[in-house]
Amino acid sequence: MNDSSRVMQVCRLDLWISPVFDERVRSEANLALQVLAHQGEDPRTLAALSRAHAYHVSAAKDELPRAWFVNQALIAQCPDLLCVSSGGAGFDTVDVEACTRAGIAVVNQAGANAFSVAEHTFGLLLAVVKRIVESDTKLRRERGFSREDLMGEEIHGNTLGLIGLGEIGQRTARIAQGFGLEVLAYDPYLSAEQIHARGAQPVTLEALLGRSDYVSLHCPLNATTQHLMGAEQFAAMKPGAVFVSTARGGIHDEAALFQALSSGHLGGAGLDVWACEPPAQDAPLMTLPNVVATFHTAGVTHGGRRNVARSSAQQIALMLRGERPAHLLNPQVWERFCERLRQARG
Repeated sequence: MNDSSRVMQVCRLDLWISPVFDERVRSEANLALQVLAHQGEDPRTLAALSRAHAYHVSAAKDELPRAWFVNQALIAQCPDLLCVSSGGAGFDTVDVEACTRAGIAVVNQAGANAFSVAEHTFGLLLAVVKRIVESDTKLRRERGFSREDLMGEEIHGNTLGLIGLGEIGQRTARIAQGFGLEVLAYDPYLSAEQIHARGAQPVTLEALLGRSDYVSLHCPLNATTQHLMGAEQFAAMKPGAVFVSTARGGIHDEAALFQALSSGHLGGAGLDVWACEPPAQDAPLMTLPNVVATFHTAGVTHGGRRNVARSSAQQIALMLRGERPAHLLNPQVWERFCERLRQARG
């Protein structure tokens, strides 16, 4: 069988996804798409995955049943699996090292929803600094207060510190310039020249915390960033500073943040991400009036989801044609992947 005649099997679960994904995959003559049940441990889902060449997997760790995480246990039952596509910039549901050992290429959709997340960052920042949620709540429930009781701050001329200056971080930096903010950035993976080119001044983490009026997280969650923002880091921030995260739950220590806020050291926080999503309604941070909370929805816009779905489908199609994708997370696997692809095509 030649390369062009072998139909390759693409699987995804029946979690919500923009229709663009299915349309794009089905437009490829040599790709066949199966949509599988995610509820329970349906043996039909496992049977289909065991024959799949590509698996599009949700990046939402608290929405995806553990049985369908791409880990060593699942990989062992999927001998034909060639590539995995995570449905977001994050890839918490994929064990990339286990995939690499098995010769499976892994991609994410870095940048696909970057505009949406950067916009949401400023939505949270403005909601906290301008006390928008507090004002809305009071107007609906109370009377007898003055406008001055809800006085917020002007952000123009202040300093924004970005921890991480990737696709989302650099878009956030551009928006910040429009608000007249000085932008600092800490990113150990970029040179000073690259940070300058992305619209920020390179600084150490310590300098960023000490100089910024607003600190915003835009780095991935991994072994080096787990609780990167803890009690020591919050204490190093300026009194009255605002903390924002649209990155990943677990990068900031929620208990330490609660203490920094409830003690009055920090002025507020805007949080889109949580250690457990959604957070409990009585979670300590949810009890504070100067915390604005959203349900990991920064990238969940119609445009963002459409871009993520299109990116994922395109990268799957490229890989199954033997073409290197833009957002390969384990480049060291590529040669072995190509050999496995040739064998699968027959």
